[in-house]
Amino acid sequence: MIREILVYPNKLLREKSVDVTQFDESLHQLLDDMYDTMLHKEGIGLAAIQIGIALNVLIINLVDEEGFQKPENLYEVINPVILEKDGHTTFQEGCLSVPGYYDEIERAAHIKVSYFDRYGTQHCKEFHDLMAIALQHEMDHLKGHLFIEKLSYLKRKKFEKDWKKQQKAGK
Repeated sequence: MIREILVYPNKLLREKSVDVTQFDESLHQLLDDMYDTMLHKEGIGLAAIQIGIALNVLIINLVDEEGFQKPENLYEVINPVILEKDGHTTFQEGCLSVPGYYDEIERAAHIKVSYFDRYGTQHCKEFHDLMAIALQHEMDHLKGHLFIEKLSYLKRKKFEKDWKKQQKAGK
């Protein structure tokens, strides 16, 4: 089922998510709905809070070399914790909760993450490049943060002014 994505400045996007304790059918339905919603909106990642569910759940499905998002490349990440991070990279990020806005954001180039899958099995894995960037972006959502908070003061002021103008225009 496709769910509505919350759009900035919705206050729920600032809410800190809590850990999942039940790895049951309702969690599986949430993950399935998140996947349908993300694909429908043509995103590569989605945090549960973006659809109004304050649980530490995110999904990522990067586009492959042929331009497809294959289900076998889907990461369902529950209760993630960054164990290590190093290096720096800059990437032009966008967000389904801030539609139409993109900007260069600096993040760690490499991260090691501990997380659970939909069945409650724990994993520990290292990620690089776009996957590391996407994970950090979605994990920020789980803490109630958006990528626009990483903008410089001047860029953030310009963004806020332009965003308000765009919202008033009904876009």
